[in-house]
Amino acid sequence: MISWLIMWFDALFAGASKRIPLYFYNTLTKSKEEFTLPRYTRSVRMYNCGPTVYDVQHIGNLSAFVFADVLRRTLEYNGFNVKQVINITDVGHLSSDADEGEDKMSKGLQREGLSLTLENMRKLGERYTAIFLEDLKKLDIDIERITFPRASEHIRAQIAMIQTLEEKTLAYRAEDGVYFDTSRFPAYGTLGGIESEDTSRARVVSKATKRNATDFALWKFNDELGWESPWGKGFPGWHIECSAMINATLGKQIDIHTGGIEHIAIHHNNEIAQSESTTSKKPLSRFWMHRAHVQLEGGKMAKREGNVVYLSDVMKRGFHPLSLRYLFLGAHYRTPSNFTWDALDAAQTSFLKLRRLVDAESGRGTAAADWKARIHKRFNDDLDTPGALGAMWEMIKDRKLSSADIQAGILDADRIFGLGLGKEDEAARALCQKMFGTPVELSSLPERIRTIVEAREAARKEKKWEHADMLRNELQKMGYTIEDTSAGPRLFQKG
Repeated sequence: MISWLIMWFDALFAGASKRIPLYFYNTLTKSKEEFTLPRYTRSVRMYNCGPTVYDVQHIGNLSAFVFADVLRRTLEYNGFNVKQVINITDVGHLSSDADEGEDKMSKGLQREGLSLTLENMRKLGERYTAIFLEDLKKLDIDIERITFPRASEHIRAQIAMIQTLEEKTLAYRAEDGVYFDTSRFPAYGTLGGIESEDTSRARVVSKATKRNATDFALWKFNDELGWESPWGKGFPGWHIECSAMINATLGKQIDIHTGGIEHIAIHHNNEIAQSESTTSKKPLSRFWMHRAHVQLEGGKMAKREGNVVYLSDVMKRGFHPLSLRYLFLGAHYRTPSNFTWDALDAAQTSFLKLRRLVDAESGRGTAAADWKARIHKRFNDDLDTPGALGAMWEMIKDRKLSSADIQAGILDADRIFGLGLGKEDEAARALCQKMFGTPVELSSLPERIRTIVEAREAARKEKKWEHADMLRNELQKMGYTIEDTSAGPRLFQKG
């Protein structure tokens, strides 16, 4: 029986080896590597650095979770199972990543005129967590399949990890808290190739008792707010929470860790140092993947500078939230992108054109194998979503394909794009009607319009494409758009 199972697994993975290889850029090695899992394992453990829920997340923050969702969908498209965790930081994140300033959650309480209590902090966190989760759903991210641990619910685990580091003489008590001694971790700064002098510039030695500029807080003392610990009342450092929650939800080693590029130099190097120190230097994650920033009209998108756009702003202006997702897909995740309202308008036009193509077709087709492979290859090349979009639009123009097969190809690609194509969506339907017009029956049209439609159909059957396109343009001048389906042409009238 055992030998039969081994042969079955060998045959299964021999078939898998013929599939399109999957490559991701690994920040740790600064190279593109093929993603695989140990033999007979198909479950990927993935951790995505989540939000600090002291306020609403702007669209730059949300782009990181669209990236993580595309990553998950790509893994699943390639046959992997994914266990995904996005942490909720509801305590411990100071206003500076270098352990300086106020706790962001405390700042949120002060902003809203609430007293500094753990109960108020919990309520504040849950309020903004709920808004965050609703925004994810609007962007077609299935939150039911994701685990969202709260930092405040893992205080004991964080304290236990700090105690282990202290026992190993990797942590020490300073005037304002307990710190990790980076001089005891020689590999510190390996992620991203950060040199020690570079990390030193990113820190300020605020206390004379802090040994090294790169040392980071594991526990911060606070007599007025926080939890009891072996070192005194206070709250955990921002970095220790991720290590503790990874350990609690995914285990001591994971396959993929994601975040924004701003996390590389400090936060993620700190995670590696404290995690690998508690697990006898077992690598925390095999792959590290980071999303580049989204700029706003050419400038930095940041709350502290008042230069932000929220998903609610996007919707108030009449845009569908999945138009924003389409805009994110149009730039590679490792390339800085620029948000403008004109760019979003163009993205919405493309998104709605796809909706119309899918909704207009009632037949059942089959995705063309060559186009399917071409699009798949783009996704598998480090999530090349711009390339995949380009290939899909080329497929749409392929006159050898039926409209039903084009629809099938679009829906297959949307398994990764996540644009909700083919799903019931009243808001998208209303926007399509506003942009393209109302469907009209051919029998209700004036005879001259029917004559043009019939002439175009004849030209298409004879493969006289230029003449068919000329007739399409003529219909558009008269206020009609036409969509070809397996059941025949479908017309829409504007105005």
